[in-house]
Amino acid sequence: MGDQHLLTLTFKDKLLRFVSSIGPGIFIIGYIIGTGSVTSMASSGAKYGMSMTWALGLSCFFTYIMIVAISRITIVSGRTLLYNFRQKFGRAIAIFVILSLMLSVITSIMGVMGIATDVVREWTRPLTSSGGGVHPVITAVFFTAILYYLFWKGTHGFFLRAMAVIVSLMGISFILTMFMVAPGPTEIIKGLVPVLPAEANAHLILAGLVGTTMATVCIVTRSYLVAEKGWGLDDLKAENRDAMISLALTFLVSASIVACAAGTMYPRGIAVENAIDMVKTLEPLSGRFATSIFVLGIVAAALSSLFPNFVLGPWMVCDYLNIPRKMDRPAVRIAVFLTALLGFVIPVFGGKPVIIMIASQAVSPVVMPLLIILLFIQLNSAGNNKKYKNPLIMNIGLVVTLIFSLFISYSAVMGLLDFLKNF
Repeated sequence: MGDQHLLTLTFKDKLLRFVSSIGPGIFIIGYIIGTGSVTSMASSGAKYGMSMTWALGLSCFFTYIMIVAISRITIVSGRTLLYNFRQKFGRAIAIFVILSLMLSVITSIMGVMGIATDVVREWTRPLTSSGGGVHPVITAVFFTAILYYLFWKGTHGFFLRAMAVIVSLMGISFILTMFMVAPGPTEIIKGLVPVLPAEANAHLILAGLVGTTMATVCIVTRSYLVAEKGWGLDDLKAENRDAMISLALTFLVSASIVACAAGTMYPRGIAVENAIDMVKTLEPLSGRFATSIFVLGIVAAALSSLFPNFVLGPWMVCDYLNIPRKMDRPAVRIAVFLTALLGFVIPVFGGKPVIIMIASQAVSPVVMPLLIILLFIQLNSAGNNKKYKNPLIMNIGLVVTLIFSLFISYSAVMGLLDFLKNF
């Protein structure tokens, strides 16, 4: 009996150790899959079925290459990414990258909170006597208070554990919904064949789909997670495994969102321009239970992407200045509080954040080629540890990733031009 108890404890310890070892990967999943991602994935599934699954798969694969490359440069050089860029390419390049990422962070916070509060209001309409649902400002206050409390009280390890819980809720919710409404296996397999629909806004949706997965802001964050984890040269294999698990799960959860829309809305020709559209349509098609699970996933996705966005600004400044990332500094706490207030813009003043968010996600791939080129040069620099020369397979991977990112950048530009013509 005692041996069995000891075996149970040993298994539990091993499980906890494994979860801890992939903490940075879980953080990345939560960051990538936010309400903007849900909207982009649902829009793709509703309009084109599973036909863009290939783009989702490729974006996850190339994101994996980028994450491994950034982790490698952080581990081998012993310095985080932006400080490496500042040392190698000068302040102007590093500052340009910071400003580009902060633009993405600002629009993301406003859009994510706006979408999440709208979804909660729609879902709670039957629960309120007036039928108006919970006011977006109340929901925004509630979400912001939770996240800021976690930030105030937490350490980096606590951040990772909190993200693990949120991401688990999100993943389970979307996958369960998929099993209720998914299209047939034939449609899913067909979606792995690269085909671009011949429609005006196909380029924008493709760029948004890839941009929300292969997001520059999420990829750069990897450097800080690796540094906080304390991984060294002996941990390169562990880092590689963490990245592989992270992107495999990202693909699974993202594909489940596409499948939810493809199984319910695509056959009926129902378009999704907002996460609320998904919520409104799911209930009559699949029932209140399926809708509730999907809403839980959207809320978890919002929290999991807002949390890193709140702290990314201070992280990047610390990176640029090469100083410790101490989140309990008064200046950092004030900066995070002011950043969190951006989430009230849509709930207080109103507006439709979805189109702007999809367009901003489509802009993300435009910055990606620059990041790949900088990484390639840095990884092959003679100043790096000569014992750990960048392997040929990594160089080939980065070149192919650059070609893919240039194609997506072209799609983003074409899509944005079409978007501006019809705006």
